[in-house]
Amino acid sequence: MAVYLVTWDLNKQQQNYTRARQILVDHLETYPHVKDPDLDSVWFIQSASDASTLEAEIRRRMGETDRLIVTQLVTGQHQGWLAKDVWAWIDARV
Repeated sequence: MAVYLVTWDLNKQQQNYTRARQILVDHLETYPHVKDPDLDSVWFIQSASDASTLEAEIRRRMGETDRLIVTQLVTGQHQGWLAKDVWAWIDARV
């Protein structure tokens, strides 16, 4: 299984923003995941799918004006400043 950085932004102008956000979050929570508490729309997800398949699965829960990027983390090719427990989760899986 791979670890992916998934970041998204929903169009806040849509009438049902709160419901649309909850549908997306509910779906993301079905994957093994971790989130840094200070990065609301950034999730680290573990999946056996490739990035294209994962993107398509997530995108089905989003509208046409929303945005999404899914990218696989590769050993030795990721850096950042995150909560220690987030790094521990990522490092145990990458």
